[in-house]
Amino acid sequence: MRTHLLLRASVAALLLAAFPASAQTKFPATLEGHAVLPALTLVPAPADAPQELQISGRYAGSPGQRVDAPESVQAFSALSDKAAPRPTGLSLPLKGQPVQGLSGIKNLKDGSYLAVTDNGFGSKANSPDAMLTFHVLKPDWKSGAVERVSTTFLHDPDRKVPFRIVNENTPKRYLTGSDFDLESIQPIGDALWFGEEFGPFLIKTDCNGKVLQVVETKVDGKVIRSPDHPSVVMPGAPGPVKFEVRRSKGFEGMAASPDGKFLYPLLEGPLVTESGELEAKGGKRFLRILEFDTAKGEYTGKSYKYALDAPTNSIGDFNMIDATSGLIIERDDTEGDAVQACTAGAPKPDCFNVPARFKRIYKVDLGQADADGFVKKVGYIDLMDIQDPKKLARQGGKDGKLTFPFFTIENVDLVDAEHIIVGNDNNLPFSSGRALGKSDDNELILLKVIDLLKAK
Repeated sequence: MRTHLLLRASVAALLLAAFPASAQTKFPATLEGHAVLPALTLVPAPADAPQELQISGRYAGSPGQRVDAPESVQAFSALSDKAAPRPTGLSLPLKGQPVQGLSGIKNLKDGSYLAVTDNGFGSKANSPDAMLTFHVLKPDWKSGAVERVSTTFLHDPDRKVPFRIVNENTPKRYLTGSDFDLESIQPIGDALWFGEEFGPFLIKTDCNGKVLQVVETKVDGKVIRSPDHPSVVMPGAPGPVKFEVRRSKGFEGMAASPDGKFLYPLLEGPLVTESGELEAKGGKRFLRILEFDTAKGEYTGKSYKYALDAPTNSIGDFNMIDATSGLIIERDDTEGDAVQACTAGAPKPDCFNVPARFKRIYKVDLGQADADGFVKKVGYIDLMDIQDPKKLARQGGKDGKLTFPFFTIENVDLVDAEHIIVGNDNNLPFSSGRALGKSDDNELILLKVIDLLKAK
């Protein structure tokens, strides 16, 4: 097993070398604030929701089994095959609906932020009792607390969703994590737009969470689907199943133009081509940034390409900072600070087998896309190397520095001309990247990144 892990680490190093970061500029990031939303932050389901939704996570603790007794199944962190299972200190099912993990953020310009909770517990199969929600959150950088100003539940009373949902025959038709996997949020006028992974779809709602429209995804004029799309079914006998988006590689980030005319949903992984290969050009795997006209409610047919620094990387969030440039989180699939790394032997639960390595935020410029449509990577900050001279870190700070060693970091947006906000998705209750044996909180950090924002 140790040889296998070393081999994989060597391969990963070679892959990183194939896409050298030396061609890009690293800019400094300084911590200006740190606020924490505790892991076990729960809200009750609405009074008019089915009673069973007062409990969540019945299907997430034991694969293929329903567990009704609250807090009876211990949760473990094993989000990738690189790590040994580690207890997170929490147990399923949960008494209420989780506010986290947060998987998309948008600055409301009044000190508060829109944030969306993702599908629930990680898959379509295990999340039928996880309700889809978005929140208004207000971090207090002085106290380190995060106020939950409001929580809104998505629902479909007008039957706009074109397929059967979990709560099909109920009056309000509340949506769950077995219906959609919400990963990004954008307010446009009086409506909200969500990017999601199962279809992938774009979902339009009013400000109260009522579904107004569900849009299929088109790339180069053709509808693309993931294996979790409702129209994709398994064959009656072993054989191929056709889809273009790998599972959990649908829309992860979604930016909006400052004037609200366009959305720019970004796939988390490369598309699968007709030959079965992943999209690549010139030896570089890339992700599609699509363009969607919000007034017409349709894709324009235009798309951009985002080149990954390493073929196995993923993106976490995407928001524009002006008419042509934006911020994209790019990260690997590891968690934990290298200070607590395992030293030798097989994977163990009391250390990080493969600690976090690649956690970056890139500034990109769509206006400087090349002839092949690849957006320019202007430069980046390293979330594993945050300066903390004022010692503002609430947790994880050491020797004037803060690392952000989380498996998934899925929130970034502009705060002002000098600052950005960044947050992790804690994959409640399965992520434990900050401290061994403890479920990750949702952390929001305020970073001063003047040089990055000014870079061209």
